[in-house]
Amino acid sequence: MQTIQLRNKTLEIPVIQGGMGVGVSLGNLAGHVAQCGGMGVISTAHTGYRCDDFWQNFLEDNLKELKNEIGKAKEIAGGRGMVGINVMVALRYYDKMVQAAIEGGADAIISGAGIPMELPAIVGDADIAIAPIVSSGKSARVICQAWKKRHDRLPDFIVVEGSKAGGHLGFTMEELITGREQSLEEIFRDVLEVVRTFEEKYQVKIPVFAAGGVYTGHDIRRFTDMGAAGAQIATRFIATHECDASMAYKERYINVKPEDIVLIKSTVGMPGRALRSPFVERLLRGEKEKISRCLVCLRPCDPKVAEFCITTALTEAARGNWEDGLFFCGSNGYRMKKIVHVREIIDELMREYGDGM
Repeated sequence: MQTIQLRNKTLEIPVIQGGMGVGVSLGNLAGHVAQCGGMGVISTAHTGYRCDDFWQNFLEDNLKELKNEIGKAKEIAGGRGMVGINVMVALRYYDKMVQAAIEGGADAIISGAGIPMELPAIVGDADIAIAPIVSSGKSARVICQAWKKRHDRLPDFIVVEGSKAGGHLGFTMEELITGREQSLEEIFRDVLEVVRTFEEKYQVKIPVFAAGGVYTGHDIRRFTDMGAAGAQIATRFIATHECDASMAYKERYINVKPEDIVLIKSTVGMPGRALRSPFVERLLRGEKEKISRCLVCLRPCDPKVAEFCITTALTEAARGNWEDGLFFCGSNGYRMKKIVHVREIIDELMREYGDGM
Protein backbone atom coordinates (compact mmCIF):
# COMPACT_ATOMS: atom_id res chain seq x y z
CA MET A 1 0.00 0.00 0.00
CA GLN A 2 1.44 3.33 -1.07
CA THR A 3 1.66 6.21 1.38
CA ILE A 4 -0.18 9.45 0.59
CA GLN A 5 1.61 12.79 0.61
CA LEU A 6 -0.44 15.77 1.73
CA ARG A 7 1.73 18.86 1.60
CA ASN A 8 4.74 17.87 3.75
CA LYS A 9 2.97 15.16 5.76
CA THR A 10 2.40 11.48 5.10
CA LEU A 11 -0.60 9.19 5.56
CA GLU A 12 0.33 5.54 5.89
CA ILE A 13 -3.24 4.39 5.20
CA PRO A 14 -5.93 5.86 2.90
CA VAL A 15 -8.29 6.87 5.70
CA ILE A 16 -9.48 10.24 6.97
CA GLN A 17 -11.74 10.13 10.02
CA GLY A 18 -14.47 12.68 9.40
CA GLY A 19 -15.04 15.54 11.83
CA MET A 20 -18.12 15.17 14.04
CA GLY A 21 -19.47 17.78 16.43
CA VAL A 22 -20.38 18.73 19.02
CA GLY A 23 -17.89 16.81 21.16
CA VAL A 24 -17.90 13.58 19.14
CA SER A 25 -14.51 13.77 17.42
CA LEU A 26 -12.03 15.58 19.63
CA GLY A 27 -8.44 14.84 20.58
CA ASN A 28 -8.85 11.29 21.80
CA LEU A 29 -10.54 9.88 18.70
CA ALA A 30 -8.44 11.94 16.30
CA GLY A 31 -5.22 10.99 18.06
CA HIS A 32 -5.93 7.26 17.93
CA VAL A 33 -6.79 7.38 14.23
CA ALA A 34 -3.57 9.27 13.54
CA GLN A 35 -1.68 6.75 15.68
CA CYS A 36 -2.82 4.10 13.18
CA GLY A 37 -1.34 6.12 10.31
CA GLY A 38 -4.50 7.87 9.09
CA MET A 39 -5.77 11.40 9.52
CA GLY A 40 -7.70 12.03 12.72
CA VAL A 41 -9.97 15.05 12.53
CA ILE A 42 -11.20 17.26 15.38
CA SER A 43 -14.50 19.07 14.92
CA THR A 44 -14.27 22.78 15.76
CA ALA A 45 -18.01 22.89 16.53
CA HIS A 46 -17.92 24.12 20.14
CA THR A 47 -14.86 22.29 21.40
CA GLY A 48 -15.32 24.15 24.70
CA TYR A 49 -18.85 22.94 25.40
CA ARG A 50 -17.75 21.15 28.59
CA CYS A 51 -16.33 24.32 30.18
CA ASP A 52 -18.28 25.60 33.19
CA ASP A 53 -18.58 29.12 31.75
CA PHE A 54 -19.26 28.03 28.15
CA TRP A 55 -22.49 29.98 27.68
CA GLN A 56 -20.83 33.17 28.96
CA ASN A 57 -17.42 32.82 27.27
CA PHE A 58 -18.00 30.34 24.47
CA LEU A 59 -15.57 31.87 21.96
CA GLU A 60 -12.65 31.96 24.37
CA ASP A 61 -13.47 28.46 25.61
CA ASN A 62 -13.72 27.10 22.08
CA LEU A 63 -10.40 28.58 20.99
CA LYS A 64 -8.60 27.41 24.12
CA GLU A 65 -10.03 23.90 24.01
CA LEU A 66 -9.38 23.51 20.28
CA LYS A 67 -5.67 24.06 20.90
CA ASN A 68 -5.78 21.68 23.86
CA GLU A 69 -7.50 18.96 21.82
CA ILE A 70 -4.99 19.30 18.98
CA GLY A 71 -2.18 18.94 21.50
CA LYS A 72 -3.85 15.87 23.03
CA ALA A 73 -4.27 14.26 19.62
CA LYS A 74 -0.67 14.95 18.64
CA GLU A 75 0.59 13.41 21.86
CA ILE A 76 -1.48 10.26 21.34
CA ALA A 77 -0.44 10.01 17.68
CA GLY A 78 3.21 10.01 18.64
CA GLY A 79 4.37 11.46 15.33
CA ARG A 80 2.35 9.13 13.10
CA GLY A 81 -0.38 10.09 10.66
CA MET A 82 -1.91 13.55 10.63
CA VAL A 83 -4.14 15.57 12.94
CA GLY A 84 -6.60 17.83 11.17
CA ILE A 85 -9.61 19.96 12.01
CA ASN A 86 -13.01 20.29 10.38
CA VAL A 87 -14.38 23.83 10.41
CA MET A 88 -17.75 24.91 8.98
CA VAL A 89 -17.81 27.96 6.74
CA ALA A 90 -21.14 28.79 8.40
CA LEU A 91 -19.39 29.53 11.72
CA ARG A 92 -19.50 33.24 12.55
CA TYR A 93 -15.99 33.04 14.00
CA TYR A 94 -14.57 30.94 11.19
CA ASP A 95 -11.33 32.92 10.83
CA LYS A 96 -10.54 32.73 14.53
CA MET A 97 -11.01 28.95 14.60
CA VAL A 98 -8.70 28.54 11.60
CA GLN A 99 -6.04 30.69 13.25
CA ALA A 100 -6.34 28.76 16.52
CA ALA A 101 -5.85 25.50 14.62
CA ILE A 102 -2.66 26.86 13.07
CA GLU A 103 -1.39 28.06 16.44
CA GLY A 104 -2.28 24.70 17.97
CA GLY A 105 -0.14 22.83 15.45
CA ALA A 106 -2.81 21.11 13.32
CA ASP A 107 -1.55 19.43 10.15
CA ALA A 108 -4.63 20.07 8.02
CA ILE A 109 -7.84 22.10 7.77
CA ILE A 110 -10.90 20.57 6.11
CA SER A 111 -13.73 23.02 5.48
CA GLY A 112 -17.33 22.54 4.37
CA ALA A 113 -20.94 23.57 5.12
CA GLY A 114 -20.41 26.37 2.61
CA ILE A 115 -17.74 27.35 0.12
CA PRO A 116 -14.43 28.24 1.87
CA MET A 117 -13.41 31.01 -0.50
CA GLU A 118 -11.28 32.91 2.02
CA LEU A 119 -9.52 29.96 3.64
CA PRO A 120 -6.20 30.51 1.80
CA ALA A 121 -6.16 34.17 2.83
CA ILE A 122 -6.73 33.32 6.48
CA VAL A 123 -4.06 30.61 6.42
CA GLY A 124 -1.54 32.83 4.64
CA ASP A 125 1.98 31.44 4.72
CA ALA A 126 1.29 28.90 7.45
CA ASP A 127 2.63 25.45 6.63
CA ILE A 128 -0.67 23.58 6.85
CA ALA A 129 -2.65 21.55 4.33
CA ILE A 130 -6.06 22.97 3.36
CA ALA A 131 -8.97 21.17 1.74
CA PRO A 132 -12.56 21.99 0.80
CA ILE A 133 -15.46 19.57 1.07
CA VAL A 134 -17.42 19.58 -2.20
CA SER A 135 -20.54 17.84 -3.46
CA SER A 136 -20.21 18.63 -7.17
CA GLY A 137 -17.65 19.09 -9.90
CA LYS A 138 -18.90 22.65 -10.31
CA SER A 139 -18.04 23.51 -6.70
CA ALA A 140 -14.57 22.00 -7.12
CA ARG A 141 -13.96 24.09 -10.22
CA VAL A 142 -15.19 27.32 -8.64
CA ILE A 143 -13.00 26.81 -5.57
CA CYS A 144 -9.87 25.87 -7.52
CA GLN A 145 -10.26 28.80 -9.89
CA ALA A 146 -10.92 31.30 -7.10
CA TRP A 147 -8.10 30.07 -4.86
CA LYS A 148 -5.60 30.17 -7.72
CA LYS A 149 -6.68 33.57 -9.02
CA ARG A 150 -6.99 35.34 -5.66
CA HIS A 151 -4.34 33.58 -3.59
CA ASP A 152 -2.11 31.69 -6.05
CA ARG A 153 -2.89 28.48 -4.22
CA LEU A 154 -4.73 25.25 -4.96
CA PRO A 155 -6.20 22.76 -2.47
CA ASP A 156 -3.69 20.34 -0.97
CA PHE A 157 -6.46 17.73 -1.21
CA ILE A 158 -10.23 17.62 -1.72
CA VAL A 159 -12.97 15.68 0.07
CA VAL A 160 -15.91 14.73 -2.16
CA GLU A 161 -18.99 14.14 -0.01
CA GLY A 162 -22.04 12.31 -1.33
CA SER A 163 -25.64 12.29 -0.17
CA LYS A 164 -25.33 9.29 2.19
CA ALA A 165 -23.22 11.18 4.74
CA GLY A 166 -24.36 12.12 8.22
CA GLY A 167 -24.73 15.66 9.49
CA HIS A 168 -25.07 18.56 7.08
CA LEU A 169 -25.48 17.67 3.41
CA GLY A 170 -24.63 19.69 0.30
CA PHE A 171 -27.86 18.83 -1.50
CA THR A 172 -31.39 20.19 -1.52
CA MET A 173 -34.05 18.46 0.54
CA GLU A 174 -36.06 17.88 -2.64
CA GLU A 175 -33.15 16.07 -4.28
CA LEU A 176 -32.69 13.84 -1.26
CA ILE A 177 -36.37 13.02 -0.81
CA THR A 178 -36.97 12.24 -4.47
CA GLY A 179 -33.64 10.46 -4.98
CA ARG A 180 -32.65 12.76 -7.84
CA GLU A 181 -29.24 13.63 -6.46
CA GLN A 182 -26.11 12.30 -8.13
CA SER A 183 -24.50 9.22 -6.64
CA LEU A 184 -21.15 9.57 -4.89
CA GLU A 185 -19.55 7.68 -7.78
CA GLU A 186 -20.94 10.16 -10.31
CA ILE A 187 -19.91 13.19 -8.27
CA PHE A 188 -16.46 11.71 -7.67
CA ARG A 189 -15.87 11.22 -11.41
CA ASP A 190 -16.95 14.81 -12.12
CA VAL A 191 -14.66 16.21 -9.42
CA LEU A 192 -11.73 14.05 -10.51
CA GLU A 193 -12.11 15.30 -14.08
CA VAL A 194 -12.01 18.90 -12.83
CA VAL A 195 -9.03 18.22 -10.58
CA ARG A 196 -7.01 16.64 -13.37
CA THR A 197 -7.33 19.77 -15.51
CA PHE A 198 -5.76 21.82 -12.71
CA GLU A 199 -3.11 19.17 -12.03
CA GLU A 200 -2.07 19.18 -15.68
CA LYS A 201 -2.15 22.96 -16.04
CA TYR A 202 -0.14 23.72 -12.91
CA GLN A 203 1.90 20.50 -12.63
CA VAL A 204 0.71 19.65 -9.13
CA LYS A 205 -0.95 16.69 -7.43
CA ILE A 206 -4.30 17.17 -5.68
CA PRO A 207 -5.38 13.95 -3.91
CA VAL A 208 -9.14 13.39 -3.78
CA PHE A 209 -10.93 11.48 -1.00
CA ALA A 210 -14.45 10.02 -1.28
CA ALA A 211 -16.90 10.45 1.60
CA GLY A 212 -20.54 9.80 2.43
CA GLY A 213 -21.64 6.19 2.67
CA VAL A 214 -18.11 4.74 2.65
CA TYR A 215 -18.11 2.05 5.34
CA THR A 216 -15.85 -0.89 4.46
CA GLY A 217 -12.38 -1.44 3.12
CA HIS A 218 -14.02 -2.77 -0.05
CA ASP A 219 -15.74 0.62 -0.42
CA ILE A 220 -12.39 2.39 -0.05
CA ARG A 221 -10.80 0.09 -2.62
CA ARG A 222 -13.63 0.71 -5.10
CA PHE A 223 -12.87 4.43 -5.02
CA THR A 224 -9.08 4.11 -5.08
CA ASP A 225 -9.49 1.95 -8.18
CA MET A 226 -11.43 4.89 -9.65
CA GLY A 227 -8.54 7.26 -8.88
CA ALA A 228 -9.16 8.34 -5.30
CA ALA A 229 -6.34 8.71 -2.81
CA GLY A 230 -8.57 7.23 -0.12
CA ALA A 231 -11.79 7.85 1.76
CA GLN A 232 -13.20 9.84 4.64
CA ILE A 233 -15.26 7.84 7.16
CA ALA A 234 -17.09 9.42 10.09
CA THR A 235 -20.14 7.66 11.54
CA ARG A 236 -18.42 4.29 11.90
CA PHE A 237 -15.92 5.78 14.36
CA ILE A 238 -18.71 6.79 16.76
CA ALA A 239 -18.99 3.20 18.01
CA THR A 240 -15.45 3.16 19.39
CA HIS A 241 -14.11 3.29 22.92
CA GLU A 242 -11.92 6.21 21.84
CA CYS A 243 -14.78 8.39 20.54
CA ASP A 244 -14.97 11.54 22.68
CA ALA A 245 -18.76 11.55 23.21
CA SER A 246 -20.36 9.92 26.24
CA MET A 247 -20.97 6.16 26.40
CA ALA A 248 -24.72 6.90 26.44
CA TYR A 249 -24.25 8.70 23.08
CA LYS A 250 -22.36 5.80 21.52
CA GLU A 251 -24.83 3.19 22.70
CA ARG A 252 -27.65 4.93 20.80
CA TYR A 253 -25.98 3.89 17.54
CA ILE A 254 -25.83 0.18 18.31
CA ASN A 255 -28.47 -1.98 16.58
CA VAL A 256 -30.15 0.98 14.88
CA LYS A 257 -32.57 0.06 12.08
CA PRO A 258 -32.38 1.74 8.64
CA GLU A 259 -35.75 3.41 9.22
CA ASP A 260 -34.36 5.02 12.39
CA ILE A 261 -32.15 7.30 10.25
CA VAL A 262 -34.02 10.31 8.83
CA LEU A 263 -33.58 13.68 7.15
CA ILE A 264 -34.15 16.98 8.93
CA LYS A 265 -33.79 20.66 8.07
CA SER A 266 -30.89 22.23 9.96
CA THR A 267 -30.72 25.80 11.22
CA VAL A 268 -27.78 26.43 8.84
CA GLY A 269 -30.23 26.12 5.94
CA MET A 270 -29.04 22.70 4.81
CA PRO A 271 -30.59 19.24 5.13
CA GLY A 272 -29.09 16.96 7.75
CA ARG A 273 -29.23 13.22 8.44
CA ALA A 274 -29.78 12.06 12.02
CA LEU A 275 -31.22 9.37 14.27
CA ARG A 276 -34.94 9.50 14.98
CA SER A 277 -34.66 10.69 18.59
CA PRO A 278 -37.65 12.16 20.47
CA PHE A 279 -36.19 15.60 19.66
CA VAL A 280 -36.12 14.79 15.93
CA GLU A 281 -39.63 13.35 16.13
CA ARG A 282 -40.82 16.71 17.44
CA LEU A 283 -39.08 18.50 14.56
CA LEU A 284 -40.64 16.18 12.02
CA ARG A 285 -44.07 16.98 13.48
CA GLY A 286 -43.37 20.67 12.91
CA GLU A 287 -43.00 21.57 16.57
CA LYS A 288 -40.73 24.51 17.42
CA GLU A 289 -38.27 24.08 20.28
CA LYS A 290 -38.01 26.89 22.82
CA ILE A 291 -34.75 28.82 22.42
CA SER A 292 -33.88 30.26 25.81
CA ARG A 293 -30.31 31.33 25.00
CA CYS A 294 -28.35 31.93 21.82
CA LEU A 295 -24.65 32.29 21.05
CA VAL A 296 -25.24 33.78 17.56
CA CYS A 297 -22.60 31.29 16.42
CA LEU A 298 -23.84 30.52 12.89
CA ARG A 299 -24.14 33.10 10.12
CA PRO A 300 -27.33 31.67 8.52
CA CYS A 301 -29.13 31.10 11.83
CA ASP A 302 -31.72 33.62 13.06
CA PRO A 303 -32.93 32.70 16.57
CA LYS A 304 -36.16 34.64 15.99
CA VAL A 305 -37.29 32.19 13.30
CA ALA A 306 -35.12 29.09 13.95
CA GLU A 307 -37.04 25.97 14.94
CA PHE A 308 -34.35 24.96 17.42
CA CYS A 309 -30.87 25.81 18.73
CA ILE A 310 -28.45 23.43 17.06
CA THR A 311 -25.76 24.11 19.68
CA THR A 312 -28.07 23.02 22.48
CA ALA A 313 -29.34 19.99 20.56
CA LEU A 314 -25.86 18.72 19.68
CA THR A 315 -24.35 19.30 23.11
CA GLU A 316 -27.26 17.50 24.74
CA ALA A 317 -26.67 14.59 22.38
CA ALA A 318 -22.96 14.42 23.16
CA ARG A 319 -23.89 14.09 26.84
CA GLY A 320 -26.27 11.25 25.98
CA ASN A 321 -29.58 13.09 26.36
CA TRP A 322 -31.77 11.01 24.03
CA GLU A 323 -34.91 13.03 24.73
CA ASP A 324 -33.50 16.43 23.70
CA GLY A 325 -30.44 15.60 21.61
CA LEU A 326 -29.68 15.73 17.89
CA PHE A 327 -27.70 12.61 16.96
CA PHE A 328 -26.26 13.04 13.46
CA CYS A 329 -25.77 9.76 11.59
CA GLY A 330 -24.67 8.55 8.16
CA SER A 331 -26.91 6.29 6.10
CA ASN A 332 -24.85 3.20 7.05
CA GLY A 333 -25.13 3.85 10.78
CA TYR A 334 -27.46 0.88 11.21
CA ARG A 335 -24.56 -1.48 10.46
CA MET A 336 -22.83 -0.91 13.80
CA LYS A 337 -23.46 -3.76 16.26
CA LYS A 338 -20.96 -3.21 19.07
CA ILE A 339 -18.46 -0.74 20.46
CA VAL A 340 -14.90 -1.58 19.47
CA HIS A 341 -11.46 0.05 19.44
CA VAL A 342 -10.25 2.33 16.66
CA ARG A 343 -7.42 -0.10 15.94
CA GLU A 344 -9.95 -2.89 15.28
CA ILE A 345 -11.80 -0.78 12.71
CA ILE A 346 -8.61 0.29 10.97
CA ASP A 347 -7.29 -3.29 10.85
CA GLU A 348 -10.58 -4.53 9.40
CA LEU A 349 -10.66 -1.75 6.81
CA MET A 350 -7.14 -2.51 5.68
CA ARG A 351 -7.75 -6.27 5.50
CA GLU A 352 -10.79 -5.69 3.33
CA TYR A 353 -8.92 -3.12 1.27
CA GLY A 354 -6.14 -5.63 0.64
CA ASP A 355 -8.55 -8.32 -0.49
CA GLY A 356 -8.81 -6.67 -3.87
CA MET A 357 -5.10 -6.11 -4.39
